Amino acid sequence: MSLTSAMQTGRSALAASQLGIQVAGNNMANAATPGYSRQVMNLAPMRGDSSGLGASVGRGVAVRAVSRQVDQALQARVMLSTSQQAAAQTRSDVLAQIESILGELGDNDLSSQLSAFFNSWSERANQTRSEAAVVQQGEQLATFMQRVRSELTDQRRQIDDTMRAGVGRVNELLQTIAQLNTQIASTEGVGSPANPLRDQRDQAIELLSELIDVTVIDRGMGGVDLLVGSLPVLQGGRIRPLSLQQHESADGSRISLAAGTPPETITPTSGRLGSLLQERTSTADKTIAQLDTLASSLIFEINRIHSTSSNAAGLTSASSGMPIRVADRALAFSDGANQTFASLPFRPVSGGFEVTVTHGPTGATRTVRIPVDLDGVNNAGTPGFGDDTSPESLRASLDAVDGISAQFGTDGRLRITAAEGYNFRFDSDSSGILAVMGVNAYFSGTNAANIRVDDGLVRQPSNLASGRIINGQHVENAGAMGIASLATSGLPSMGGRTLQGAWQETVQAVGGAASSARSTADAKAIVRESLEMQRSSLSGVNIDEESISLLDFQRQYQAAARVISTVDQLTQVLLSMV
Repeated sequence: MSLTSAMQTGRSALAASQLGIQVAGNNMANAATPGYSRQVMNLAPMRGDSSGLGASVGRGVAVRAVSRQVDQALQARVMLSTSQQAAAQTRSDVLAQIESILGELGDNDLSSQLSAFFNSWSERANQTRSEAAVVQQGEQLATFMQRVRSELTDQRRQIDDTMRAGVGRVNELLQTIAQLNTQIASTEGVGSPANPLRDQRDQAIELLSELIDVTVIDRGMGGVDLLVGSLPVLQGGRIRPLSLQQHESADGSRISLAAGTPPETITPTSGRLGSLLQERTSTADKTIAQLDTLASSLIFEINRIHSTSSNAAGLTSASSGMPIRVADRALAFSDGANQTFASLPFRPVSGGFEVTVTHGPTGATRTVRIPVDLDGVNNAGTPGFGDDTSPESLRASLDAVDGISAQFGTDGRLRITAAEGYNFRFDSDSSGILAVMGVNAYFSGTNAANIRVDDGLVRQPSNLASGRIINGQHVENAGAMGIASLATSGLPSMGGRTLQGAWQETVQAVGGAASSARSTADAKAIVRESLEMQRSSLSGVNIDEESISLLDFQRQYQAAARVISTVDQLTQVLLSMV
């Protein structure tokens, strides 16, 4: 081995040590940089050659690469855990907000309002409460239900707004990752390492995984591809931006996530967006629907009894709470084309009701049975609505009863008016058609958004009907007792449960889900923290370790300089001998 070879060996050691000092210094400088992965210098001995004395001596050291200290499998687990923890925390937050809106842990909740409402009817039956107090309690209940529904709707709108902002952020991150793919390919294509760019890309993907779960496919210098489910949203430098799709229907609005143009629906399973999408449907929409079902059943069941109730003096006029379109008046109640009634949550059935007309001066009474045919079958036995009862045929039947008249007003409401000296009352409505139309009703509206006490009762509480005809005799408190008994009656519309029982099940389901979500969120946070610590121990910068490395490379540099100095002295001796 010549002195020149020895000089080159020292030179390679000097260069490697110098680069090692630079790598250690760079690690120390970025110890607090978010997303930075510790870099290590990979060294390898250079292949030796023969010294001419039968021995092979190395030619120094070569720097193979400066690489990031990253475990890709651990990195994938961290990203998965990040997505799951974000989803769990989001679910916990949404459920906590809905639980707070329902507020069943306090004294001012819907269950308490329902109890107070039915108690007011019970007290009215016992003659210990006035009509005005019963009407006031109904107004309070209706207002409370409207407020709860409004707050639930606001919560759903907040979810939509949060998702909309999240979609925008996802598209920004996808664009950033696409640009980094291009820059990494360009940098590494000419042989230069792109470690800082790869760190930035990993950090962007991790931020993305908080919003939506993605599958990462690393194609080396070709960049990474990202998939949501089986649908690619990023391929190299090309992205398929996400969009929030809103769909309107008779049941309300629903939303979905889509990617690309034309939009293809994607269904994330975790991440904030995946959790928000799921909770909007399974919690917010479901709770609103259950509240609406409760309100619809309350409206129909109360009106079903109140419509066939009356005071001792009877009725001199009554009108339907629901305006009926002119085009719908000749269509059967059961006809799907009848827009006034087709979308109602409660429907009339075949049956009928009685109208009893009384002549005040003489006390003479006459009872007429009004049949209601809604079987969807014509007289010929074929399917059709031609022979079914329509609003117009019902009006004509009522108008034909002596002592009363029935006409549609300019506002579309059916008005029944007693002739001079007469009064009337309804009884035995097996069809429910009076309650559906809102004739002599206590409540108006169809769900929790528009439930309210009938305007006529608000203006004139004395019109509250608390009595009913029992065995041909008017019983002053029979109507009030019938309504009060609904508090403990199982209803078909509630699946055989009471109104309060059904609502309690809804509240308990939300409360149980909220408690479970909090526990899950805490558990997912612990898992993510553990994985972060594992990654930090591998990829994070330890100042003590880097200080030791710095001292090692310093000593190596000094030793390499000593070798070069020694070779230089020997060279000078050799030259002096020439």
